[in-house]
Amino acid sequence: MKNRITPTTVEHSLDRDSFIVSKTDTRGRITYANRTFMHIAGYSERELLGQQHNILRHPDMPRAVFQLLWNTIKQGRECFAFVKNLCKDGSFYWVFANINPDYDDQHEICGYLSVRRMPRREALDAIEPIYREILTAEQAAGTRDAVAAGTRILQSRLQEGNIEYEPFILGLQG
Repeated sequence: MKNRITPTTVEHSLDRDSFIVSKTDTRGRITYANRTFMHIAGYSERELLGQQHNILRHPDMPRAVFQLLWNTIKQGRECFAFVKNLCKDGSFYWVFANINPDYDDQHEICGYLSVRRMPRREALDAIEPIYREILTAEQAAGTRDAVAAGTRILQSRLQEGNIEYEPFILGLQG
């Protein structure tokens, strides 16, 4: 499904009081999606359940950001990120995401819970140029070296600001 969607320039926004909630298994397949998620993304529950969460991946999103996110949550830690998602009709929406591991009775990770809300416009104004720079580096590096090239750009920007990833992202959101 996602490969056949042509992105447009139409942007949707969450309401300030809205939250998108989803759950996935450990491989990223959607096991739960709330109504807000279905509404803004334009998919029915039947279309989402069992699909990889990356069905929403917008081509403007750097691979290095997703690699950082997955590395963090697979280690059992929560992760925060700004994510541009692709809707079924090609439009898009930005979210401030908080992703947490979900544990079973044996304290093993059995999936992930993501709660997304409306990002601050000022945060997007700051993160979009960084994402464009990362994406450009990834594209220039080619598929095999894309994540490493994007990660170097992200680390460089963080070092310039003398800040770690999480405090940087949380500071942007305020």
